[in-house]
Amino acid sequence: MSTENPFVPEPALMTASSAGTTLRWWPAAGLLAVMAGMKLMMLVLEAPPFPVIMISFMGPAAVSGLILLWWLFASRASVKEKLIGLGGTVCAAAIAAMLLHFSMKGMSFVLYMLPTGSALFALSLVLLANRPTLRLPVALIAATFGFGIWELVQMHGVTGKFSPEFSFRWSPTAEQEYLKSLADQKSDAVAEPTAANEIITRASTQWSDFRGPQRDGNLPGVTLTEDWKAAPPKLVWKSRIGPGWSSFTVAGNRLFTQEQRGDNEAIVCLDAESGKTLWAHEYPSRFWESVAGAGPRATPTIGDEGLFALGANGNLLCLNPINGEVIWQRDIQVDGDCKPPQWGFSASPLVHKGIVIVHAGGAEKNGVLAYDAKTGKPRWRAASGNHSYCSAQLGSFDGVEGILMSTNLGLQFLNTDDGTTIWNHEWPVENYRAIQPLVKGDSIYIGTSLGVGTRKITIKHDADAWKIDQGWTSLDMKPDFNDFVEFEGHIYGFDGNIFACVDCETGKRQWKKGRYGNGQVLLLSDSGQLLITTEFGDIVLVKADPHKLIELGRVPGIEGKTWNHPVLIGNRLYVRNGEEVACYELAVIGNPPQESPAAGEQ
Repeated sequence: MSTENPFVPEPALMTASSAGTTLRWWPAAGLLAVMAGMKLMMLVLEAPPFPVIMISFMGPAAVSGLILLWWLFASRASVKEKLIGLGGTVCAAAIAAMLLHFSMKGMSFVLYMLPTGSALFALSLVLLANRPTLRLPVALIAATFGFGIWELVQMHGVTGKFSPEFSFRWSPTAEQEYLKSLADQKSDAVAEPTAANEIITRASTQWSDFRGPQRDGNLPGVTLTEDWKAAPPKLVWKSRIGPGWSSFTVAGNRLFTQEQRGDNEAIVCLDAESGKTLWAHEYPSRFWESVAGAGPRATPTIGDEGLFALGANGNLLCLNPINGEVIWQRDIQVDGDCKPPQWGFSASPLVHKGIVIVHAGGAEKNGVLAYDAKTGKPRWRAASGNHSYCSAQLGSFDGVEGILMSTNLGLQFLNTDDGTTIWNHEWPVENYRAIQPLVKGDSIYIGTSLGVGTRKITIKHDADAWKIDQGWTSLDMKPDFNDFVEFEGHIYGFDGNIFACVDCETGKRQWKKGRYGNGQVLLLSDSGQLLITTEFGDIVLVKADPHKLIELGRVPGIEGKTWNHPVLIGNRLYVRNGEEVACYELAVIGNPPQESPAAGEQ
């Protein structure tokens, strides 16, 4: 008698009919849940640390690979289904990748396009797991849609929380509209006679450096009216401007800044009263990356020898601030034997004792470069970190003057005459530093990006020996590229994308409340007022109070993502981003200058 079970098919028959089986769908469903969780982390966490950011960015692409492995080896699909599914998705992804807008190529393909197509492919298979004839065609259509939808958009970078900013690819960008406006007008120049004896020096300027003469974001001598309902800021002028994250320096009625104009970088001089261009020096150079977009990052510096500016690709120029004529220029890529860091050269030149100092990040002694301010000839060079988005700034400890340079390796203090190291505080990080060190007496506060936090160190000098005492490292103040200020023993700045206050002695948070995005702050030290520009372009006046957030007034300022530092001269506030530039008149208490004095008249 036969013992074979007639209801158990032979192996060959099982393989042939496997296309009719229900897929093993639950692993794919689990992977989709993991992918969704990775994306949600960035929305839920206020200041995610660097590992979380990397997981949120790169994790979905890795899950896409796991979805492919599930489909090929654990889905129960037939061999024919697997091969058609694999070939179809790969072809759809390849064709879509070739047709992407240039701003979406590279990492955007990995971060957005690949996870979307893979997720829709898997989701369709999960929902139609028991529909053998329908599931694969629907999955391929869904994957093609998921890949192809990204053909419709262009990317303009990300917000401070790394959320992407998209528009339809056929929509003109702000830069394109700005370039069209430049082409349409015959001249944007102001008819202004130039006095033969007009001179601009550091002593005659109101705002000579990035974040002010001391590079600390501190403006004494001005107190604003705190009732903005009764006396709101008044718009004086507003106009378009090219991409760039530069701030302003100011001399008399001249505003100096930098911008991108198509394939050229430009150093621009604007009339402070009208916003019109007095002169613009353009030179071939375009820097673009997918996080912050196009344009220079640094701010021009006013020196006795001229106006100094560093472009994002490393073009260092000295110009005549009156007419924009080139006095000399250098290429720090050549001088430092280096390439631009990921987000471009960002150091605003430091001018001191007849030399100009910038961070290059080259190997060995090509980290920090110093040039003769009059001639541009190299003076000295010093070893430093291989990347930094900070600017050199002066400091003095126990009567010894030097240059503070914050990099990925930590904080170094260099001799101004020859670049030799006076002392060095090691605090290496894998990501980046973009925050100016804050000096208060013999203490320094070092901010570090991507959730690493802020550290206090104290410098002591005994005879010829320097000692660095590490005080605290606090996660209660986690700035990214948003500089902070100090007032009466407290630090005010951005913890992630929320404004906060911490105690200088302990590093402990006092409050955290102002939801201003990743903005910038300016301290009015005579009045204890904080003037903030939000990431959304609003202007906010806040009282520097260690007990709570006291918001005195808030008005819309400019349109678009605003990461640039504001500048206040007398009663005139100058704000800009990569799209617009504007001047507002603020009501003041007392009698500060209502108009900027002409250079040379002080």
